[in-house]
Amino acid sequence: MANKTDGIDVDQAMADFWSLGLGDIYPIAASHGRGVTSLLEQALLPWVDEVNPQEEVDEDAEYWAKFEAEQNGEAEEEPEDDFNPQDLPIKLAIVGRPNVGKSTLTNRILGEDRVVVYDMPGTTRDSIYIPMQRDEREYVLIDTAGVRKRGKITDVVEKFSVIKTLQAIEDANVVLLVIDAREGISDQDLSLLGFILNSGRSLVIVVNKWDGLSQEVKEQVKETLDYRLGFIDFARVHFISALHGSGVGNLFESVREAYDSATRRVSTAMLTRIMNMAAEDHQPPLVRGRRVKLKYAHAGGYNPPIVVIHGNQVKDLPDSYKRYLMNYFRKSLDVMGTPIRIQFKEGENPFANKRNTLTPNQMRKRKRLIKHIKKSK
Repeated sequence: MANKTDGIDVDQAMADFWSLGLGDIYPIAASHGRGVTSLLEQALLPWVDEVNPQEEVDEDAEYWAKFEAEQNGEAEEEPEDDFNPQDLPIKLAIVGRPNVGKSTLTNRILGEDRVVVYDMPGTTRDSIYIPMQRDEREYVLIDTAGVRKRGKITDVVEKFSVIKTLQAIEDANVVLLVIDAREGISDQDLSLLGFILNSGRSLVIVVNKWDGLSQEVKEQVKETLDYRLGFIDFARVHFISALHGSGVGNLFESVREAYDSATRRVSTAMLTRIMNMAAEDHQPPLVRGRRVKLKYAHAGGYNPPIVVIHGNQVKDLPDSYKRYLMNYFRKSLDVMGTPIRIQFKEGENPFANKRNTLTPNQMRKRKRLIKHIKKSK
């Protein structure tokens, strides 16, 4: 879609997009709502007939049914998922500002000059997908265009290069964010980092051009990294020289670690056990005079790992306690190299309003108890 079409000649603007051969283009003006309804109709109407609300699964009911079966000794083992992430190639995107050495790093990893390298910034204009194998693992390297500050992006081709880079990040399993050690961390590095985190991609930070720096400068760079990237406590940081190859070989251990953490399957029982341990170590706070109750947890997705916690008033938990839970899950599961997300869902016990069927012996005890209470009055 092409946004911000208000106040311009739409036909003339669309002609530029059509010339790029990108397929159907939908002009919209999001701020005024123009064209949005038409876009939604084009995107959603073909799928309306395939949606069946009756097929939605009540996750709470499913969990409590399993819980009741466990109490009665009727629980069945959860079937193993046939999906094995180890069978798929790891898509590895190499991103960063222009001229930080992304293509040089790609060539160093491949051991051949597959990507043309120039000193002039911006020579890579499109994302380049290159299959490779290393240590008996399949990879797809994605060499991307450099991303500059928005105010400096004026060329139409460069704008689409940036879009391609952002798409490559979302398409990747693991992202290598390359930073120039001699220029330090820029606001654009932080913007790219924010996009990577919002996309939920696994991350390895690569500080390039480390060779030739004095020990004093290296210490200053490390202090700056600790200060400006202190909130990224899950990502490995590597100091390398793509030109000379020092430190490059160690990258793939962190890449595999990040990918394995992001795609690891964890059972509902384990997640619930970790949640209960976290609540025992540090009780949930009171909300409007009532203690927040955490019922159970289960996996809600992978790459990035998502933990769904069900309970009462969980959506009212303060951010500090949510961060505590996230860090507790990260340490307990030994998750490294990937962000972990926690979603909270209010739920009711579907068996709360159902009465248990009493056995004949329980019925007799109940009658005797009622008789005794009446006599005592």
